[in-house]
Order: sequence, then C-alpha cells, then structure tokens
Amino acid sequence: MKTTLLVLFFSALALPMTATTENKTETLVLGGGCFWCLDATYRLMPGVKDVVSGYAGGNVVNPSYQAVCSGSTGHAEVVKIEYDPAQISLEKLLEFFWTIHDPTTPNYQGNDHGTQYRSIILYANDAQKAAAEKSKSEAQKKFSDAIVTEILPLKEFYAAEDYHQDYFKKNPEAGYCRIVVKGKVDKAKKKLGQH
Repeated sequence: MKTTLLVLFFSALALPMTATTENKTETLVLGGGCFWCLDATYRLMPGVKDVVSGYAGGNVVNPSYQAVCSGSTGHAEVVKIEYDPAQISLEKLLEFFWTIHDPTTPNYQGNDHGTQYRSIILYANDAQKAAAEKSKSEAQKKFSDAIVTEILPLKEFYAAEDYHQDYFKKNPEAGYCRIVVKGKVDKAKKKLGQH
C-alpha cells in the first residue's frame, strides 16, 4: 500500500503543472449604421475575440442583404461581438458604441438612410439591458440632441452573407471603405490610443 501511494505521489509530481482555465466569452449585439463600420472598429478593441456582421430586430427568418436593404424585413444591420469580460467590460464596449456612430439620428448614419441603419442595442439578458440603459443615460449627457437608440431584447441574430464578414480588411480600397469606413477606423484608433 505504501509503495502504491509513493508511486502515485511521484507520478503526480511528474505531471506538468499547467492551469487549465478556459476563457469564458460573452456576446453583445449592436447596430449603428452600416455593419462594415462597426465590424472594423470593434475588431480594434483589446478583449474582442470575434465580430460577426448580421441582421436582427426584424420579422423575417434568415433574411438576405437585399431583403434587409429593401426595408421590408424590419431588421437592422448589426454586429455580434464576442468578447472576453476578463479583458474588456460590457460597459467599455457600450461606451465605445456612443463614440463611433451618431445615436441621435433616427434611421440613418451619414449618407446611409433606411431603418436597417438605425441605432440599436439588442440585449441577451437583464444585466445587459440594465447596462445598456445606464450607458445610454450617461452618454446622453454628451449630446445636445436626444439619443434615439432602441434598446430591445435580442430575439434572433442572423449572420450576414460571407462577403460582408471583415469587409474592411478584405476590401480596404473599395470606395465606401476609403470614404466612410476608414474615417471611422481612424477615429476609433485615436480613441483607443492606437494612432
């Protein structure tokens, strides 16, 4: 018995002593104009693990880009942000949101007009709802016009077509990217101290 215990003890010492901690991630769904802009800017944030462009807040199952752009589905162009809360807080993600789009313009951002470009936060749980409402209230102090951002429960998120994913990185010379997205990326880099 003593020999068996000694063998087990010394065997345990020989095993590598590495911690096996899994990184727990959470997601947040936001819309603030064209999803290419949100996708490109949120990818800059430390702690953000992935960004998926998509559609949410509408009433059609698995809509196409063309259907969403027609305004007939009720969906907004949104991004689903996967982040590590040990590296970045929900509050910081929301604070950033108010700086990278104009939350005071209903159904448009710049030259992009339509309900698909509305400012929206789609919460997954009560904690996200409370954080969004608090963040909106704090952000309102920095705007003279009323913030029109909708805060609604997330019912369903539909990933956009593959060609929309990480669009700015894949198409930096495209006209919209050079004229609109790059300006927002540069502004975000400055805000994040990455200029």
